[in-house]
Amino acid sequence: MFRCLIAAACVLATGLVCDAADRPIRFNRDVRPILTDKCYACHGPDAKTVEGGLRLDLEEEAKDDSLAAIVPGKPDESEVVRRIISEDADEMMPPPQSHKPLTAQERETLVRWIAEGAPFEAHWAYEPMRTISQEPAAGAQDPAAGESAETQASRLIDAVISARLAEEGVAATEPADRITLIRRLSLDLTGIPPTAAEVEAFLADSSDEAYANLVNRMLDSPRFGERMAIYWLDLVRYADTVGYHGDQNVSQSPYRDYVIKAFNENLPYDQFVREQLAGDLIPDATLEQQVASGYNRLNQTTEEGGSQAKEYLAIYFADRVRNVSQVFMGATMGCAQCHDHKYDPYTMRDFYSLGAFFADLDERGVYGARSRPPMIRVPDEVLQAKLAELDAEIAELKSGVQPLQEKLLSQQDQWEASVVETLDDREEVEQAWVDDKLLLTANTSGDWNFVSKDNAPVYAGDQSRRQQSDGLVQHFFDDAKEPFIVAKGSRFYAWVHLDEENPPKAIMLQFNDGDWTQRKVWGSDDIEYGRQADSYPGYQRGGELPTTGQWTRLEVTAEELGLTEGAKVKGMAFTQFGGLAHWDDAGFIAADGVPPFVSDALRTAADQRNEAQRSAIREYYLDSSEEMIALNQQIGEQQAARQKTFESAPETVVSKAVSPRTIRILPRGNWMDDSGEIVEPAIPKFLGTLDVADRRPTRLDLAQWLCREDNPLTARTMVNRMWSLLFGRGICSSVDDFGGQGTYPSYPDLLDALSLEFVRSGWDVKHMMRSIVMSQAYRRSSTPTTELREKDPYNELFARQGRFTVDAEMVRDGALSISGLLVEMVGGPSVRPYQPAGYYAQLNFPRRTYEADSGQNQYRRGLYTHWQRTFLHPMLKAFDAPSREECTAKRARSNTPLQALVLLNDPTFVEAARVFAQRIMHEGGQSAEERIDWAYQHAVSRPPETAIAAQLQSLYERHLAHYQDNLDEAEKLIAHGGAEHAKDLDAAELAAWTSVARVIMNLHETITRY
Repeated sequence: MFRCLIAAACVLATGLVCDAADRPIRFNRDVRPILTDKCYACHGPDAKTVEGGLRLDLEEEAKDDSLAAIVPGKPDESEVVRRIISEDADEMMPPPQSHKPLTAQERETLVRWIAEGAPFEAHWAYEPMRTISQEPAAGAQDPAAGESAETQASRLIDAVISARLAEEGVAATEPADRITLIRRLSLDLTGIPPTAAEVEAFLADSSDEAYANLVNRMLDSPRFGERMAIYWLDLVRYADTVGYHGDQNVSQSPYRDYVIKAFNENLPYDQFVREQLAGDLIPDATLEQQVASGYNRLNQTTEEGGSQAKEYLAIYFADRVRNVSQVFMGATMGCAQCHDHKYDPYTMRDFYSLGAFFADLDERGVYGARSRPPMIRVPDEVLQAKLAELDAEIAELKSGVQPLQEKLLSQQDQWEASVVETLDDREEVEQAWVDDKLLLTANTSGDWNFVSKDNAPVYAGDQSRRQQSDGLVQHFFDDAKEPFIVAKGSRFYAWVHLDEENPPKAIMLQFNDGDWTQRKVWGSDDIEYGRQADSYPGYQRGGELPTTGQWTRLEVTAEELGLTEGAKVKGMAFTQFGGLAHWDDAGFIAADGVPPFVSDALRTAADQRNEAQRSAIREYYLDSSEEMIALNQQIGEQQAARQKTFESAPETVVSKAVSPRTIRILPRGNWMDDSGEIVEPAIPKFLGTLDVADRRPTRLDLAQWLCREDNPLTARTMVNRMWSLLFGRGICSSVDDFGGQGTYPSYPDLLDALSLEFVRSGWDVKHMMRSIVMSQAYRRSSTPTTELREKDPYNELFARQGRFTVDAEMVRDGALSISGLLVEMVGGPSVRPYQPAGYYAQLNFPRRTYEADSGQNQYRRGLYTHWQRTFLHPMLKAFDAPSREECTAKRARSNTPLQALVLLNDPTFVEAARVFAQRIMHEGGQSAEERIDWAYQHAVSRPPETAIAAQLQSLYERHLAHYQDNLDEAEKLIAHGGAEHAKDLDAAELAAWTSVARVIMNLHETITRY
């Protein structure tokens, strides 16, 4: 056996036997996959697990004379050859316990490689992209002067593939027919099949520009962004829920809408990457760029009670590294979380250094209250216009404040003279709720930590309440047995003392009149409850923190909180973020009179008042003026209307940079082990270094590096995925892994050339999509010849087009489109189609009952379906949509009976069939033959074969007879779904045509892209 292998290899190496299939061995294509799969676990990049001191991933060590593992040109002297053909269990490699034996073909390849001199190559994906060196195929035309970049790229695609096919001695399939072309293009670029009218128009257009015009129309369609978003959202694991055991809802649909808009507007891909990784760090970041930064926050999160925050921060960290590396680099860096990568040059240090870029994200390990701060509101264009209108009205009202103040101040002396005479009748009375204890009957929450004046500052009585934290903390009472009833002029107060050495970043008073939406905050924005940029009745900004080291009286009026007369306040909360504070006497001021400190000032002679007294009198006088009250009420009402309008906008998670937390290498990935070395942000060492001096690198630096022209991964990864969308497989079939365990590209030079074109085009996605679909390779038939089935079963050579079931969302979109039910509206919150009752029965924290939408939301594109990670919509799941708990670069494709059952019985498809049946009867002609032909053409774009038409007619006749005898069943079927059914149609006949429509929508051809 040994002699036979060596002899065969030597003959081949000397060229005595050679044909197209026996070209010289190439390391990356032929050898590396074998070594990676069978050898690198023990003899690869992970230095800690290297056996026998032999590393086969490093040429110098593999060819070390002292080991004689590989002796170039001499397989009979190479220890590797001896071991791989040995039948001794103690010597054979790979060892039997690895359960990865070499095949005869693999052994022959390794022997041939050594016989040919054992040339090594650096891994293809980590080498710089190179311009193509291949000559155009014989007979190929030279580029014409002034030829577009797309045409040149298309010619290049065809030249390279044609040359390879000629080398392999394989003939390509014929061009696809025009019906197949428009259908393929429509599904690939818009995700929706063409209408019969669109097909007819394309077939009637015999101009040379017909196909190019069709391509341009589809790329310019808003459907293009929706189709591309389906794929991108798989990559970034977008969902409408947070995953894990609770899988609670989280609002982040504006991120999805950003992605759709980015693809539709052809946002350069490098900018697309920058905005997602670091949109919040871009100077003067726009609202859209802030929304884009939500990419960093799309990971699963938890609010499970008892969860360890530190553990989950480590989990989020690792998930983020996995996603960033896979989405933008086609890398499997997740393997380096616990040890150096066994198949690629990524080390544990690389893993944690890459994650350190994201150590500045404002996030928590454990969340609560169904909230995932930081979040922002994202009004759409219509809402923005309404807000601008309200802003103008508010500004107009506010412009009247100054003139009114001047008018009133001219009358202040007269007012003072009149009010002083009645001061004794008008003084307000303070009523404490809390002093040395809670003075009313109510429920308490939080830590009411009373401390004595011997150990802490106290304002009144003998005790104050100490509250200290590193984050958000509060104590409060609620459900007071005797709530305070708000009257005109009511106010609330609390005394607070902020520690000089460790003051909080922010403090807040909150009040409950049925909910906790009345707040006033002082200090920073760290308290997220109700947080908005401007004051409004639910969130009043009080300015800077009070002076530290002394007692300060906080006050807030019922009016500024939006509490109207008669409102019942039954709770008060004392909230702070970080630091140490002492809280004391707190309560309300009940009477409609002059506040005590104002009455004291008024009793003081005018020439003896200090500035604080003069200011207090002035402010009280102005605020109590009926004219000012009326104007302020108008302003308040408009501000409240604006806030209500603003709060109707959806929220989305965003990135916010804070002081970076310390990142350590976690030994064996153990989050409890803090012994690992501290690392700073850095790119993988073998890929170079960042050109950043004298500062900590940021996420923006990482994004800039990813999109540098000399980065070997980013452009290759995205171009390969675009190719995969348009052929059903990538030039490198492992679209999720460009590493050692991935596959070697079938056309590495072409992938490089297209990737360089992508960069040089300005990272133009539509340019690349147009270049590919304009090629002859794209336009070929997907029906393989007998020769191709045998020689190229997996279509590595691209001698034909791909054939595959469309994505789950497109299956649904197609049915809705064919029926006429599809409602096309780009963007907006997610929608809830019909779903089986009780499907969410296992969801807890909180328990949920699914309620399907009614009206137009029921008929939106599948892209907008509510994405419940742990209980994905069963129709989407049946057609292989991912849960999006992790990055999915390529969906599984199956063909199961369950899919047929979904198409026949899912309420959406039954309703679509029934509505399609109405169209068949109204628009398809009078005879059954005419209607079957019309229905088939509208569903699959071509007329039915005679045998198929006969089967459908037989089905119609049998079902018509059945429903005529069972009219109640017909009535039940045609009443299905929310869409109205036509009253002018015979029930039995409509039910029978519904049966025909259900079959047509279940056809393989209806859901398959050819």
